[in-house]
Order: sequence, then structure tokens, then C-alpha cells
Amino acid sequence: MHSTGQLPAQAAAEFLASRIDYERSLSVPYNQRDLRLDRMRDLLSRLGNPQDRLRIVHIAGTKGKGSTAAMIAAVLSAGGFRTGLYSSPHLDGVEERLAIDGQNCPPEELVELLLRLRPVVEAMDALSLDGSDSRPTYFEIVTALALLRFAEQGVDATVLEVGMGGRLDSTNVCQPLISVITTISFDHTQQLGNTLTAIAGEKAGIIKPGVPVVSGVIDHEPRDVIRKVADAQGCRLVELARDFDYAYHPPRELNAGPTPAKLDVRVLTDALGSAQYEGLALPLVGRHQAANAAVAIATIGELRRQGWSIPDAAIREGLNRVRWPARIEVIARQPTIVLDAAHNVASIEALVEVLGESFAARRRVLVFATTRDKDLRGMLKRLLPAFDEIIFTRYHSNPRGVAPEELAGLARELDGDREFQVCADAQEAWQLARARVGVQDLLCITGSFFIAAEMRAAIEETPRSSR
Repeated sequence: MHSTGQLPAQAAAEFLASRIDYERSLSVPYNQRDLRLDRMRDLLSRLGNPQDRLRIVHIAGTKGKGSTAAMIAAVLSAGGFRTGLYSSPHLDGVEERLAIDGQNCPPEELVELLLRLRPVVEAMDALSLDGSDSRPTYFEIVTALALLRFAEQGVDATVLEVGMGGRLDSTNVCQPLISVITTISFDHTQQLGNTLTAIAGEKAGIIKPGVPVVSGVIDHEPRDVIRKVADAQGCRLVELARDFDYAYHPPRELNAGPTPAKLDVRVLTDALGSAQYEGLALPLVGRHQAANAAVAIATIGELRRQGWSIPDAAIREGLNRVRWPARIEVIARQPTIVLDAAHNVASIEALVEVLGESFAARRRVLVFATTRDKDLRGMLKRLLPAFDEIIFTRYHSNPRGVAPEELAGLARELDGDREFQVCADAQEAWQLARARVGVQDLLCITGSFFIAAEMRAAIEETPRSSR
């Protein structure tokens, strides 16, 4: 299974790294030739169809799907259900994607699963010699690993986050208890389409006949798409601003210390009738996270409707203890350092809003790096007015990163009166940022999961007394 003298962990890591990984590819296809659910079904069939042994909540959306998935999983765990959470991408290690009750998959267990999966994948690879393209991708393999782990660990519930889109996503081979769509906005337009209608159609591809749908989509155009698909599939549809709603009470001056946001949610279609949850504590700050929490609570209500016994105390406890890294995450104070993985216009707008309402600072410094297929100009238009100084850099864990010189050039087109700093990598950007921020200032790092991971590593390598 591995070459002589090679450790199993090395063999497993090299095998996984050798697969086509569209998260790190310069070209990201989204069509039935490259992303074929038949290939994923074949892989799972060879593994005994572990997905058929799981009770699944399936979650898609342009933004918020990861946070919503984490909230649902945290509530279920708090309610006493052993809960698997499949999420992507990861920040530090693939083990994060296969979590059970908030604990990452142990590395040795991941290695064991990979070495078991390898001969199955290689058998499928052999079939590709006739041109049938049967080679499973990185994402398909990791999805299969998660489903296999959760089934073998006997979880009570599985929360499954879509990778991209929905219709052709590798996760879309499951038969869920509930389908959830968090939001629809512009992202991955080259793959999903350049209208909200087209994007909504791809996200709505996770809707299955007769399976209830919870939707956090409020924009008229994509909302109509979801309504039509749900109606055609004979699905019960629960919608934000119609069947449930929320009120958000933002914390103030988070730079001074951790204070959770407060949230009120009203669910009109809860299994027990209208339900009101007041003063919920939510560590994930921002109006967008309050909306995600409302979607999560409505989903819990639908599980109750199906007979799940989930007490109100589990909702309160689960939301209070949910942690989701790189979502407006404060990793240091004096100076305040905020790490965020915002990577499209909608998430950048949410970040800027939260920084304005919940953080006080003498000066605001930004470190920004992002990916080539994003709306660069749109993101920069929203970021430039919000910061006193901006440092552009790039990450090196993904070839799709935009050159910092290109970002600086775009920024000068938008604001020719300012100077922008350019750094070759995260380490250089961190050293410059350290020199630029004082104890009363705020440093925000954003633009991608990849820059969040590389900057976190650079910061953690610095002794705390020297930050």
C-alpha cells in the first residue's frame, strides 16, 4: 500500500496530495463532465454506501453555510446527539473537516481511513485508462472519508456542508432529513453563473423530493427560484422573514474584551407552535451571523417536527459555545488582531459593518490577499474607505492567489491619492503590520481562508511578548 521504508502517514499524505484539488487549481470547472455525481456514487458504493446509514442535514449557500452548519452541529451536540460535521475548506489540517462533537478527526485515524480508501480509489483510477475519467478528486475522497468515518463512529446526526454550488457538488448524493440554503449572492460566477437566478438554481439543486427546506434567502429574485423548486419537488418550505425572524443586538468595543452578541429569534413554524428565544448569547458577531443563527434555530425546529427531542436549553447552550475560526475572530488584543476569511463582496460588506459597530480603534490597518476568480474591484471598493493603511500580500499555499502588485494597482485606480504597501508573503506582511500598529490600533487580516491560515501561522511563530 506504500513503498518500502515509507511511513504510512507519509504515504497517506502523499496519496491525498496527489489528487486533483479544485480548491487549489488555477482552473475550476463546474460541469457534468468534470464533476460527475456518478463517480461519487461509484466511490461510495464501493465503500458500502455509508451515507445511507446517516441522518443528514445538508447545507448550501453563497455565504454563511459553514457557520450555520457549525451552529446546528453545536446545538445537536449540546442536546446529547453525537454529531458529525463535514465542512470545507480547512484552515490548518484536513482533520478539521471530519469533526465529531467539535473534535477534529485524530491524525492517526485519518491515516488509517486513507490507507483503507487508497486501493478502492486506485481501482477506480485503473478504469480511467479507457478515457472514462473515473479518477476521484481530492474533494470527493475527503467527502467519502467523512461519510465513512461518521457511519463507522455511529453518529446520531451528520451536518453536511456543500463545497461549491450544490447541484453537482460531491455531497449531493445524500438523502437528507432537511435541506438548508443560507444565502444567495455573487461568488464563483464563472462556475455557477453571473445572475442571482442562475446561482440560486445551482444552490437549489440540493432540494430533494418531499424533503423540507429551510431558507435564509431574502432577495426577491433567488427567493423565487427556491420557492419554485421547492414547490415542484413537493417540499415544505420555511423562510426567513416569513416563517422565522431575528433581532440582533451587537456587542460594543470588542477590542476591550470578549462580549458575545445578543440575539432574539422568533420561529412561527416550530413543532411546538410559535417559539420565542430571547437574549441568546452568540460568540460569532455580526448581523450576518445572527441571520445564520436564526436559520440554524429554524432547522432545529424542523428536526423537532420530525420527532427529534431537542430542548430549548440545547439551543441556548449550543449557540453560546459555538466556535468557528477565521470568522471575525479576535486572536489578540492591544493591538486588536482580527482574522476573517471573507472572500466575496457580501462577506466583505459584513466584515466592514461589524468592525464599524463593534470595534473601537485609533487606527485601522488591513492585510489583504485574495483569489483570482473573485470580484477584486468590488471588494476593494468596500475595503479602502474602512482602513487607514493597507498592506497587500499573497498566500503561497494556492496558485490562484493574486499578485500583491496587481491588487495595489487596482487600489490606485480606485484611490490614486493613497500609498499602498506590498509584501511578498504572509511572513513579510506580518512583520510590516507589527511595526505599523500600536496598542490602541486594529489589524484586520482578510480576503481568503488561505491568507488567514498563513497569517495565523506567522503570528503564532512570534513570541506573545513581541507581538
